[in-house]
Amino acid sequence: MCGIVGYVGGQSALDVVTAGLKRLEYRGYDSAGVAVLADGGLAAAKKAGKLVNLEKELVERPLPVGGTGIGHTRWATHGGPTDANAHPHLDGAGRVAVVHNGIIENFAALRGELAARGRELTSETDSEVVAHLLAEAFSGCGDLAEAMRRVCGRLEGAFTLVAVHADVPDLVVGARRNSPLVVGVGEGESFLASDVSAFIAHTRSAIELGQDQVVELRRDAVTVTDFSGVPADVRAYHVDWDASAAEKGGYDHFMLKEIAEQPKAVADTLLGRIGAGGLLELDEVRIAESVLREVDKVVVVACGTAFHAGMIAKYAVERWARVPCEVELASEFRYRDPILGARTLVVAISQSGETMDTLMALRHARERGAKVLAVCNTNGSTIPRESDAVLYTHAGPEVAVASTKAFLTQLVACYVVALYLGQVRGSVGEGEVRGVVRELAGIPEALEGVLATMEPVRELARSLAGQDTVLFLGRHVGYPVALEGALKLKELAYMHAEGFAAGELKHGPIALVEEGVPVVVVVPSVREQAVLHGKVVSNIQEVRARGARTVVIAEEGDETVVPYADRLIRVPRTSTLLQPLVTTVPLQVFACELATARGNEVDQPRNLAKSVTVE
Repeated sequence: MCGIVGYVGGQSALDVVTAGLKRLEYRGYDSAGVAVLADGGLAAAKKAGKLVNLEKELVERPLPVGGTGIGHTRWATHGGPTDANAHPHLDGAGRVAVVHNGIIENFAALRGELAARGRELTSETDSEVVAHLLAEAFSGCGDLAEAMRRVCGRLEGAFTLVAVHADVPDLVVGARRNSPLVVGVGEGESFLASDVSAFIAHTRSAIELGQDQVVELRRDAVTVTDFSGVPADVRAYHVDWDASAAEKGGYDHFMLKEIAEQPKAVADTLLGRIGAGGLLELDEVRIAESVLREVDKVVVVACGTAFHAGMIAKYAVERWARVPCEVELASEFRYRDPILGARTLVVAISQSGETMDTLMALRHARERGAKVLAVCNTNGSTIPRESDAVLYTHAGPEVAVASTKAFLTQLVACYVVALYLGQVRGSVGEGEVRGVVRELAGIPEALEGVLATMEPVRELARSLAGQDTVLFLGRHVGYPVALEGALKLKELAYMHAEGFAAGELKHGPIALVEEGVPVVVVVPSVREQAVLHGKVVSNIQEVRARGARTVVIAEEGDETVVPYADRLIRVPRTSTLLQPLVTTVPLQVFACELATARGNEVDQPRNLAKSVTVE
């Protein structure tokens, strides 16, 4: 979860590192800190709270100027968000500084060993033990990379570590196990970070770090070995977006910008995947068509918003590919002994490609012989690298913690996967494939139309800022949309919000309905789902009869809902399976505006971080 930056080069390391931390603050904002090598020594500063607190500290107590430094923005695990628990952590002599992302599971035993040797630790964190272990290992070998390898051999758990030593002023060393770390290569300078956004203003040339690898960063050289010291093969790649993509671009919040970018993001996700004949061409899917034809079960694993995308994917897979599809919370998947085999296709959905629960589920699936297809937004991340195939969503950087354009592009990618499976297996005719593809290609224009009509939704959100509860109802693919709408309110507005399958209303949830409670209802198409449509209209009448304030999302031309809607939100007509692409957007805008009206921090909601890299 935490954000890490390292730099060695001719610029001021402090300037480069703090600028990188600003771009990574979405990964954690409980505290922040930096360390710089200068004048033969090591200087550090760290403060609890958001990065602005550290910036004030650096103005009041400037650090010396140097060309080597590291920085960290924290999402707290071990130890609360205090100055003492903030990173970097130093050894007792103040010669080693370390920043860490992840959890060191055996830190208590290691801490006990250090204490027995007379080492005094000053924080509650698991991370501080690494600084002391590194200092001891370096004193024995005089090589910081070798010291890092020795220390990593003693650590259990998931971690990214980046360290500097005052005795080696032009070197930054990093290591990774089950936690993200990427190298940036510039001219006469090198970078390390949890995410390429930290250094994208300086270089778009990046190197993937693999599992259990140590990297040595110098101005003109990058050396990568495994934990045993054996030189490792590396894969360089070019980042296909620039620094401006990670800026607000005049919007008040990144979330607003990312909502507005959804038409382009959806178009980019489809780009290059539609052949001249209107059928799907997925050359990047490296699973042979003969294997896909033999698939007898699809299992989707994901967390949070991505899980809701997976729930919608189930409808598409079973409709088009005609194979059973299960959707699993990745955090629960491997603990229930799932039934998997060589004919199982596991689809792992993750925006960052580093979601630890999803990564562990993926590994469990491959151990059981299943094929794994990743749906991911981040080139070079761990989940795509460890999968048999990947479908990148090409959404561009998503900085706001609450996911918007990543969700819609995950949906599009899942539709593409499901339709491609049907195409390969012959369970859907070519005419239907072409029809769905044409409709998908028209979704960006439909989204532009939705975004142009959102002012009434914003006004509604502002009027409900004082509410304690909002309920969401949906059926078929509208049910996951209801769950996603509720999740957005929880994340951003810190209010009680629940999503329910509308058919379950009378089985308990209707007890929550009382006078004035807003109930948002996602109504299925009256054209394609007439039976379900009628049932949902009945649900609207049921909650309205009990005093609910009904907010109805319905397709253009549906007049049957008008008498029962206190507020009506129109969306363009689409086929039933694709409807979530247009019905989700008003709920994103609604949550963002309501949170703003309540005075909350939209891009960085409390207790949350963008990428969950610990279990």
